[in-house]
Amino acid sequence: MANREALSAIVGFGMSDLSREYTHTSWQLAVIAIHRAIKDAGLNKDQIDGLLINKSPVASLSSLPMDLQDYAGLKDLHLNNVVEAEGSSGVQMVQQATLAVQSGMAKAVVCVFSDAPIQPGISTQKAFGMPLPLMGKTGIEAPAALYGPVAAYGLAARRYMHKYDLNEDHLGAVAVSQREWALKNPLAMMKKPLTMEDHHNSPYVVEPFHLFDCSFPVNGAVAVVVTAADVAKDMPQPPVYVHGMGQGHCGVTNRRGFEPEVQVGAKLAGAKAFEMAGVKPEDIDVTEFYDAFSYCTLLQLELYGFVPEGGAGEFVLDGGIAPGGKLPTNTGGGQLSGYYLQGGTPLSEGVMQARGNCGDRQVKNDLVLTAAYGGRMQFHACMITSPHYSL
Repeated sequence: MANREALSAIVGFGMSDLSREYTHTSWQLAVIAIHRAIKDAGLNKDQIDGLLINKSPVASLSSLPMDLQDYAGLKDLHLNNVVEAEGSSGVQMVQQATLAVQSGMAKAVVCVFSDAPIQPGISTQKAFGMPLPLMGKTGIEAPAALYGPVAAYGLAARRYMHKYDLNEDHLGAVAVSQREWALKNPLAMMKKPLTMEDHHNSPYVVEPFHLFDCSFPVNGAVAVVVTAADVAKDMPQPPVYVHGMGQGHCGVTNRRGFEPEVQVGAKLAGAKAFEMAGVKPEDIDVTEFYDAFSYCTLLQLELYGFVPEGGAGEFVLDGGIAPGGKLPTNTGGGQLSGYYLQGGTPLSEGVMQARGNCGDRQVKNDLVLTAAYGGRMQFHACMITSPHYSL
């Protein structure tokens, strides 16, 4: 590793309560998480001079507007913005906050994601039931019955599985591993042990995805406070230092020779983050991936360089990402068994692991890779963090 100083630090962390029932609006959940993060950082509201907001891309802007500043009681901000990069926004907010504190534009930036898809009369199936644009021609997906992310990702998973000769055992191994982690996490929603037989016997949502291959949406919010790295040591909580950041957006050409199901921007994002931090994939101790579907974990393991191309299936079957495995992955249960808060899920677990306060699920935390994506994996962002000021 190179001896490089951190770019910024996460010094405050807060979450609202998580629920499968409607208890608060999205902005109310956000305010709860913001206040908890500020208190966790040992700061008061007057010391916050930046606010970055991320809503679900399927939610209306009115659910989490820039007026959140006023709802949270924040004044005299030098930075206030709604970040819209789909599911990659959770990590992108920290990246933008890092750039702001490095430049001197702001000193203490709160980044918050909040969502309340479960509402009276609105199921999560209805909330996420919009077609994803796949065909390069607006409006063609719905007549083809490609409703919702499950159908779009199901097509992508089929192509990936065909290319590398994988089957549902490989998908199931991801789901089973995530459940093993969830059983160690008090915040996780899915607390019943899961076997490969349970996975295979669960109903299909869209083939090849069984029920347990799909994420588990909840209502909730996650917030962090980002400051310059050199002031973090004086904060009351263990700092989480940011050492490398990357984004990757390959674009979808829909032309012969390009496979958007396999060739996504994770490789591009990872290469930049590793270069910036001066480390390699083999230096990483734990990974926190956006894993809306089991296939996505397999693909990211390969594109971030942790296993050879086509090698993720056997790696997870051998227990590589499970507790006690070679590369602990989604150590809170991820979005399959923990909770689906879009980019807030990997962000929250990445912060808790880097802080070293994960209890029974704590793993070696010298280097944590946190990664998120949006769309059908078109938009990627990642960061490398640790509890150390320099590497």
